[in-house]
Amino acid sequence: MSDAPARSATTGTAAPPRTGAVVAVLAFSGIVVSLMQTLVIPIVGQLPRYLNASASDAAWAITATLLAAAVATPVMGRLGDMYGKRRMLLFSMFMLVVGSVVAGFSDSLVPMIVGRALQGLSSGVIPLGISILRDELPAEKLGSATAMISASLGVGGALGLPVSALIADNFDWHALFWTSAVLGVVALIAVLALVPESKVRTGGRFDLAGAVGMAAGLVCLLLAISKGGDWGWTSGTTLGLFAAAVVILVAWGFFELRGDQPLVDLRSTARPQVLITNLASIAIGFAMFSMSLVIPQVLQLPEATGYGLGQSLLAAGLVMAPSGLVMMALAPVSALVSRAKGPKVTLMTGALIVAAGYGLNVLLMAEVWHFVLASCVIGAGIGFCYGAMPTLIMGAVPASETGAANALNTLMRSIGTSVASAVAGVVLAQMTTEFGGFALPSEDAFRTVLALGAGAALLGFVIAAFIPRAAAGGAEDAVAGGRVPETVKA
Repeated sequence: MSDAPARSATTGTAAPPRTGAVVAVLAFSGIVVSLMQTLVIPIVGQLPRYLNASASDAAWAITATLLAAAVATPVMGRLGDMYGKRRMLLFSMFMLVVGSVVAGFSDSLVPMIVGRALQGLSSGVIPLGISILRDELPAEKLGSATAMISASLGVGGALGLPVSALIADNFDWHALFWTSAVLGVVALIAVLALVPESKVRTGGRFDLAGAVGMAAGLVCLLLAISKGGDWGWTSGTTLGLFAAAVVILVAWGFFELRGDQPLVDLRSTARPQVLITNLASIAIGFAMFSMSLVIPQVLQLPEATGYGLGQSLLAAGLVMAPSGLVMMALAPVSALVSRAKGPKVTLMTGALIVAAGYGLNVLLMAEVWHFVLASCVIGAGIGFCYGAMPTLIMGAVPASETGAANALNTLMRSIGTSVASAVAGVVLAQMTTEFGGFALPSEDAFRTVLALGAGAALLGFVIAAFIPRAAAGGAEDAVAGGRVPETVKA
């Protein structure tokens, strides 16, 4: 079974000249999915009133998406490898549309949670898109296209805040979800019209027991991380969930190692370049999300605090937006560096740029342009990192396992962002100052979170340094340059 990206999946001849359209459609689909994840940020404070629910209950509109995405991402990747990546991509976009419609009609808590969970099932779009690129694109376009699709996660997140703030300020809050539904339909139609189905498949039987076990373990882990701050980190519920996650995931690992057709091939995952890249991805995911937890808050706090800049939510979103554009613009540069020096060097370089951006922001927090500058530097580094990660992964696994491997890498980034949210929540809740009778996070608290972001990026740099030298210039460099090495062909 050949996976040469310069060949058409249907005819075996040279790829048709529509590959640029395929890249554009997949990048747009990734941006739509990441936009969906930030849609509710402008209305988080108002959700209890909108849904006639308590603040803790309304928070499940966020948590449900996180949990559904964690489960769906690796499952969709594996199903894509087995039954067709385009088919699973269409299913994922359909779930986004259905979830958006359900949430758009909701005026109470339960349908909102259901809608947001269905939206979360679309989170496999980006790893599926990267896998389609490997199967379909000509050699000279694979590296830059992979970097662009991977960066779409950050692009959508950066652009989502100003777009959703603009909608929330001028229309009924339900319009947020109707916008998501319309964009999802556009992406769905575009995929149907322009994205071909790959013939690179593993076939076999789906590991349902493995999927259930992984889902149970991830739900326990992420639920403890995301809700631990509300329940108390030493509460019986939080500690019980952490303990259950450890027990379930360890048992799941033994089960997967004994299976003939596991959901996740843990032996492939244990390959040094895959394992170390995934560990670095957790650290980089933490670093990426830290700025999203600090910059909008500082921008919106009153100037009377002495460190807030008194900006609106829309203005805060506009400050963050350029970072997403920088990520997209630097995708081709990331690919060029990977081709010349190897994706390991690209990942390490990106991590250092991210750390430098956070260091800059720790020192410069007094003007709006300080945050624009810092977020753009951080965005540039994230663009490098997110372009290198899938190249490292694809260079170490067979083409028939690309979907599952990329999905697992995406999950590792998500775990990093979840941990960042939990850690930042603790810091901002503990380091406070009094203002107008309320306890607000202090300036030192924000600087601490920024410093943690820098530290996470440096940790990612150190971890990436241990990617074996034998891998650099080998399999993953071949993918970066658009060649599929014989050692990883299915």
